[in-house]
Amino acid sequence: MEFVMESAPDPTTDVGVPGAQAYIAEHVPEWVEKYGQNSAYFCTNDAHTEPLLRGLLENGGYFIEADLPSPLMGYPGALGLDLTEEAGDFAKILAKVESAVVEKGGAGRFGTWAYSYGYTVSAGLAQHAMNVIDGTSELTNIDDISKAYEVFSPGAAWNGSNYTNADTGVKADNTFLIYQDTYIMGDPGKYMGSTEIEVPEKYFTTK
Repeated sequence: MEFVMESAPDPTTDVGVPGAQAYIAEHVPEWVEKYGQNSAYFCTNDAHTEPLLRGLLENGGYFIEADLPSPLMGYPGALGLDLTEEAGDFAKILAKVESAVVEKGGAGRFGTWAYSYGYTVSAGLAQHAMNVIDGTSELTNIDDISKAYEVFSPGAAWNGSNYTNADTGVKADNTFLIYQDTYIMGDPGKYMGSTEIEVPEKYFTTK
């Protein structure tokens, strides 16, 4: 697998969000031509997400998930969707986004977390705190944390591990990296099963 980095204007600079988004929109066709329709794209700035999605839907390419994965991240704007009636219901939100992606020929190429990162982390941690107070969960048990998150993300699995210092290999007792299985939109859509994969220890350090 080859990794390639492309630079783009930061929305906080003089060009602002419109200029940064215009740059992405202008260059997506060029990048797809250069790297091919089987290349996958990722951006580290939220403002870049919408034009990137729109360009990939039009020109080809893969977009597995955003830096803050959610069906609300970039997709509504890129697809021209009004989600007023679906607000607060992630099952309905995802279904509407998925239908629009499939209609534009993006089945099997676009993904997300089915439930918003911000929503599930906020609600899940509150649930975990209540479970700990009630004595049904342990504060630093990764399985108990996942169980609390799953209350607010039915059908989506979670996994994670203790944070590991990449230089020393020392694992923190009370800091966790946790993630939701990635949902790939299609007809029908399906989860990737990424939470079932065991990451080898050698990848937790830079040595």
